[in-house]
Amino acid sequence: MNDHPGILGQRAPELRVPQWLANVDSGADLKIADIDAPFIYLYNFQSWCPGCHSHGFPTMKAVKDALERQAVGDRMQFVAVQTVFEGHDVNTADKAIESAARHGLTDVPLGQDSGSPPTIMADYRTGGTPWTVIIGPDRSVVYNGFQPRGEQLSAALGPLFRR
Repeated sequence: MNDHPGILGQRAPELRVPQWLANVDSGADLKIADIDAPFIYLYNFQSWCPGCHSHGFPTMKAVKDALERQAVGDRMQFVAVQTVFEGHDVNTADKAIESAARHGLTDVPLGQDSGSPPTIMADYRTGGTPWTVIIGPDRSVVYNGFQPRGEQLSAALGPLFRR
């Protein structure tokens, strides 16, 4: 884990996820530059992480559902990446797919990043899992941290509702 986590306010680094498991064209890389939605919700998890299942995935699902109910779901692209920095034998690609399905997120691009350290952890200076990054229309990071809640989410997501 990183001693000085986050890159809040900085330009989002390009995604360098080595393996895409679902919802990305076979052989392709998902790139921030190719995402049409003005906002990106990048969720980093490990399948064995209790907080990822009790808070991270449910928060992502709740935000996704709320945006769809408000008819602004097309303004945010959701992406989930299993960032394996420990427990490599347990946090497998199969377990990542199971985790996304368990939380009703089978339509979200899903990646596996098992480097030493995982590229997203290095590029976004994450502090572990569950870790959420929200990227704004100018492709700067508007939220970067553990377990986003109430006011933090409102501040980061408020511009979604202004066109």
